[in-house]
Amino acid sequence: MPSSPSVPAFTLARPASAPLDPPPLYTELRTSAPLTRVSLREGQLSPWLVTRWEDARAVLGNPAFSSDPSLPGAPNFVEGTRQGPRGFFQSHDDPVHAIMRRTLTREFMIKRIDALRPAILRMTDELLSAMAELEGPVDFVEHFALPLPSLVICELLGVPYEDHDFFQTHSKFFVDLTATAEQRDKAREALAGYLLDLLKVKRATPGDDVVTRLAEQVDAGDITEQDAATLSAFLLFAGHETTANMIALSTITLLQHSEQIPRLMDETQVAVAVEELLRHISIVHGGLRRTATQDIQVGDVTIRAGEGVIIPLGVVNRDPDVFTGPDALDLDRANSRQHLAFGYGIHQCLGQPLARVELQIVLPEVFRRLPDLKIAVPMEQITFKEDTVVYGVHDLPVTW
Repeated sequence: MPSSPSVPAFTLARPASAPLDPPPLYTELRTSAPLTRVSLREGQLSPWLVTRWEDARAVLGNPAFSSDPSLPGAPNFVEGTRQGPRGFFQSHDDPVHAIMRRTLTREFMIKRIDALRPAILRMTDELLSAMAELEGPVDFVEHFALPLPSLVICELLGVPYEDHDFFQTHSKFFVDLTATAEQRDKAREALAGYLLDLLKVKRATPGDDVVTRLAEQVDAGDITEQDAATLSAFLLFAGHETTANMIALSTITLLQHSEQIPRLMDETQVAVAVEELLRHISIVHGGLRRTATQDIQVGDVTIRAGEGVIIPLGVVNRDPDVFTGPDALDLDRANSRQHLAFGYGIHQCLGQPLARVELQIVLPEVFRRLPDLKIAVPMEQITFKEDTVVYGVHDLPVTW
């Protein structure tokens, strides 16, 4: 079905003058047609686009909407998208999803994540100290935004950081919208193979880390060795790619609203400030995608079994019915935590406590250590990741 004025083509394009804002068309549709069809893959599919916060919660909170990308009608951007192994549980529904998720639940309890704060602060300090010794302009992504969450997830998992080039290279295939299903499969196999070898190492020399505890669950017969390897591979990918982009985009946003940085520096305010940044900035570039497994009423629309749904988080997180003055950044916003940046329902991001702690530590420390930080090039020269599932910047030249 070709796109037409009544069925617009789905787009990821953000406004050139405001690359951190969502596509203007979807903001308009939230008022005129909050649930409307869009054309995807040159008219091969016509999934529903959900642009209101209330409707987004209704979809994400209903288990009758499947996250399995292999279902007929699933709103995938790339044809032939397949379901990942059980360890990549975000592409599975219950009961597999629940089984795999429970395996990791204890690892992301608030108390355990809070125990990482001293280590995260130390890593932040070391990276900023090393960066400060360089002559600018310096690429903020290469020297800080990417290595920091990579170091943290390595610390949590028990993965040697010296292997970061390997896992960062393969992780890129999971977010590249131009990557083929075969490329993603090979990347998953490479990461899983690496973690299978690490499981053997951890059996011989156990540590206080996730991979060691997954090896123990394998030995106890609770999960398979393949499950343990793919769970670790998924965490290794998800634990650094998303947070790296959020750090970079948050830094750009804060530099554009420098008058609000003091609120971020206030220890009593930092948690609220981070929630507002999560609401205001959307790194889930392609939106959350689901497929109806039965006829379901959402708002005034009946979504039929087999029809796909796309939820652009950057739009629903700026719904004026929920957030007053939604397009403005307000680090004092009282209800900012109502955002859906981490999703909602059973598939809500398991690693959100870690992401929150990292941002709460990292962002104030950047501006405390580098109070004169500034972007070294005009904004129009910054290259944004238009062709990836996770939005961000390829590089960010800065001086101080």
